[in-house]
Amino acid sequence: MKYMLMMHAPRGTGDWQVTQWTPEDLQAHIGFMHDLNRQLTESGELVGAEGLDQPGEARIVRARGDGLPAVTDGPFAEAKEFLAGFWIVDVDSAERAYEIAAKASAAPGPGGAPLVIPIEVRQVMSAPPPADA
Repeated sequence: MKYMLMMHAPRGTGDWQVTQWTPEDLQAHIGFMHDLNRQLTESGELVGAEGLDQPGEARIVRARGDGLPAVTDGPFAEAKEFLAGFWIVDVDSAERAYEIAAKASAAPGPGGAPLVIPIEVRQVMSAPPPADA
């Protein structure tokens, strides 16, 4: 079963709080993420993982009447948190996805303290086959 694990980071007083971390704290955090991804790759569970740019760089895209993209920088829902990154894992059970999410949640922050970041876990659903299949 595939699951998407979505890391939600607090918005705080700025778009991206990690820009205020010491270089050592940021390096420890990134190293933790690289280690987690390496472990999931070695176990054959990692399908994909990416960090996302700060929320201020996000854009909303809608199709115009002529089918071309209309790109705006909002409106965005008011939120105290934003999506910071994600993993897609292929595991045997929801419980295993929860174990991975808990490990990711404990990523180190300033001073090495676990951040206890909320990780949303949702199963990736398959579309039904086309009617003509």
